[in-house]
Parts: sequence; C-alpha cells; structure tokens
Amino acid sequence: MLHNYFVYIVTNQYRTTVYIGVTNNIQRRLSEHYFDSQNSKKSFAGKYNCFYLIYYEGFENIESAITREKQLKKWRREKKNNLINRFNPKWESLNNQII
Repeated sequence: MLHNYFVYIVTNQYRTTVYIGVTNNIQRRLSEHYFDSQNSKKSFAGKYNCFYLIYYEGFENIESAITREKQLKKWRREKKNNLINRFNPKWESLNNQII
C-alpha cells in the first residue's frame, strides 16, 4: 500500500508540547519545522521547538488524512499520549527513520 499523505505528531526536546499536522512529504515538513524552530518561530511548532517526530500514520488520500488530523486535534492530551505510547513507548525521535 502506497502512503502519499501522513498525519504526524512532533514534540519538543522535553516532550511537554505536541503538534499535530498533515503533509504529503514528511521529510520536507520535518525540515520546515526544524528551520522554523531555529529561526522565525512564527508558527506554533516553531515557537515551542516541536520538530522531533514521535508518531505518524500513512494515508492513500488527503481527505482521509485531514479527517484523522482533525480527529486527533480534538482529543484531550491524555488520549494523545496514549496513542503515542502505543506507537512509540519511549517517545524516541523517529526523524532518522523517516529521512
């Protein structure tokens, strides 16, 4: 199955803030988050230095990815944490696995 779109969660160094997004190019998007955190800090992820990938899901179409992104964004933090814990129990950065 080919995944053309991704819903992803990035966090900061201390794992205190999470950002949920959707993209068709996860490598590029992670680079953008990193650049923003180092420079402009105009976005939420940049302001809170969220560029460590800790969770992702692949989708074949953008509509499904956007629907899932909206669903996750509505969740309480505890539910988001449980999702991440099942996928990545140590909350390790997955950036090197993607790039």
